[in-house]
Amino acid sequence: MSILLHPYGIIAAMQTNIIGVRFTKIGKIYHFDCSTLPDVKQGDRVIVDTARGKHLGEVVQVLEETPPQPEGGWKSVERRATPRDLLLQQSWQAKQTEAMINCRARVAELQLKDVKIVTAEYNYDGSRLAFLFSTESEEKADLKSLKKDMSQLYQTTHVEMRQIGPRDVAKFLGGMGACGIETRCCSKFLTDFSPISIKMAKEQGISLTPNEITGMCGRLRCCLIYEYEQYVEARKTLPKRNKRVVTPKGEGKVIDVLPMSDKIVVLIESGTDRPQQMTFSRAEVEPWDELEALKRKAQAPCDRHEGGECDCGKKEQKQEKKKK
Repeated sequence: MSILLHPYGIIAAMQTNIIGVRFTKIGKIYHFDCSTLPDVKQGDRVIVDTARGKHLGEVVQVLEETPPQPEGGWKSVERRATPRDLLLQQSWQAKQTEAMINCRARVAELQLKDVKIVTAEYNYDGSRLAFLFSTESEEKADLKSLKKDMSQLYQTTHVEMRQIGPRDVAKFLGGMGACGIETRCCSKFLTDFSPISIKMAKEQGISLTPNEITGMCGRLRCCLIYEYEQYVEARKTLPKRNKRVVTPKGEGKVIDVLPMSDKIVVLIESGTDRPQQMTFSRAEVEPWDELEALKRKAQAPCDRHEGGECDCGKKEQKQEKKKK
């Protein structure tokens, strides 16, 4: 909510209405101020002012609470999209493939071997054209000549070259996922890419073989984060590997943890002819070191009397607690 000074000196409050707008079907959601269109609703198409010019997007969120204001303030919603705007968008989208082919051909002529043009994107009225590219080299690609040639070919349009990462490339290309699903997660429902680490695979007991944890983009699979938090929380209540525990079958060492089933696998070494692997639930086991500490404390002489001769009943109380 913003406070305005009325011309007659009265302080008036104006509600800031924030909406979430998406520009592609499975794209990131951006927030805009729609105070000029207070009756806007989910599903409406709007023209918004962005850092890359004016674009047409779909309203997917109408926020009840105003989120923290970004640096530089909120970008505003210009107006509702008209049927003419929607037809314009369709006509320019139909020209994107031709623009991509022309750019790829020019890349080949300039022998820019490390540069791959992934796609071309017009905004709704054709005033801006972005060529999205990727590169295998870590060095920054010199695309001045390419951009100049494309600007001359499309003189009435502002041309920009925008580099994207391997995850975004996989999202644009689509296709089958590394796990075998018909459509990759990034192309089906993921709108943002979360940071993924090897630690997430280790926490879930997933094999670290590259084929097991690498996606079609050549990076760690996005799905490694799906259940990571649940595994972390579940492991907090279970004994760690190599910990000694006391089970109904005797003492043993934890050799594996099954967080999702709340169980552990224990190698029983006492009370049997040879070590055996057995699975127990968390409620069936107790930490060996804690029980040993209680045992030593119970057997220690009473600290209230010299020489250990006790008539206050403290030693008996310890033994009773141990039995319980």
